[in-house]
Amino acid sequence: MAASKSLFFFLALAAATAASAHNITDILKNFPEYSDYSNYLQQTRLADEINSRQTITILVVSNGALSSVVAKHPLSVIKNFLSLHIVLDYYDPAKLHKISNGTTLSTTLYQTTGHAPGNLGFVNITDLQGGKVAFGSAAPGSKLDSSYTKSVKQIPYNISVIEISAPIIAPGILTAPAPSASDVNITALLEKAGCKTFASLLVSNGVIKTYESAVEKGLTIFAPNDEAFKADGVPDLSKLTNAEVVSLLLYHALAAYSPIGALKTTKDPIDTLATSGAGKFDITTTTAGDAVTLHTGVGSSRIADTVLDATPLAIFSVDSLLLPSELFGKSPSPAPAPEPVSSPTPTPSLAPSPSPSAKAPSPFAASPPAPPSETPEGSPANAPSAEAQTSTPGSSAVHVKASAVAVVAAVATTMFSSLLLS
Repeated sequence: MAASKSLFFFLALAAATAASAHNITDILKNFPEYSDYSNYLQQTRLADEINSRQTITILVVSNGALSSVVAKHPLSVIKNFLSLHIVLDYYDPAKLHKISNGTTLSTTLYQTTGHAPGNLGFVNITDLQGGKVAFGSAAPGSKLDSSYTKSVKQIPYNISVIEISAPIIAPGILTAPAPSASDVNITALLEKAGCKTFASLLVSNGVIKTYESAVEKGLTIFAPNDEAFKADGVPDLSKLTNAEVVSLLLYHALAAYSPIGALKTTKDPIDTLATSGAGKFDITTTTAGDAVTLHTGVGSSRIADTVLDATPLAIFSVDSLLLPSELFGKSPSPAPAPEPVSSPTPTPSLAPSPSPSAKAPSPFAASPPAPPSETPEGSPANAPSAEAQTSTPGSSAVHVKASAVAVVAAVATTMFSSLLLS
């Protein structure tokens, strides 16, 4: 009996350890009837957002049902439309038929964008008589025009992909004016977001023109807020050459549209507008929950807020200036404090030499015992260590895999011992 329990525990742990992050593109590539849906997920970078989340349901529609809706709409509108089909909960066929009270309103990814007033970011899921499950917008007066068709793929309690008969259309989601990338006033957006110093530097050094010319093909900006320029240890930018200032400003942007979901799933170093043959000028990212931190090799900066996310332009505010190692080499230190005026050293008085048999008191005799190393109550058990915060994503993955293998090996050894002793 004990051996059976050990075997069950081992298999459960092995299954949990083997589970890896899902990839919606890989899931849908085996279903050509959803190829258009998959392509739009990739173009809008929603695929990255899906892959970065756990406990999620994707409501897919066939190519024919999708094409009649998204035709002639820009990517920014298509992204909002598809976001309404990404439910932030897990629904498999069994759960759809066990909805409490027969109906529920579920949050979608569209609700998290800030563009969905009221209930526009929710979907209504209703279990109708006869086993039919209907879907529709949760906005007042909306009809349940779509229904569950079939199951596509489930990884239990992680991701569920199900097909519905027709797209869900919230009021105004397709008619809302989509800002053209060329019409966006980057400077005004930065100033309104509390990044006036950064905006001023962009204008005075002519880098704003480089940003504007890059928008159409995709641009991501990391704008330090005004407080970042006042922080201790920030280098004196007036001591940099004009070329160095330009490189520093270009370092704060990527030549691609990379919303927060894409940054969460990026494992390799990312090129910036400053990247050239003369130097790498790249950055890396780490995540902790929904928080994303940028690493330069000199320091790190947390993404504080999303200023704009409208394909193909993303603007984020960050709480620290990004300092590339190609310019600064190591963390800049603040100006040294003036040395204190030293007083004359008094002449030491001669003391009798201790006898050979006398022993000096141990400096550790009066030291208090070290406090027990315990996690304080209420502290996050899974908080990343300082080493994890500064390590590259690749090295973090190696440590996680190594730990998982060690756990499985230990359990396997215990199970084998139990079998021998039983």
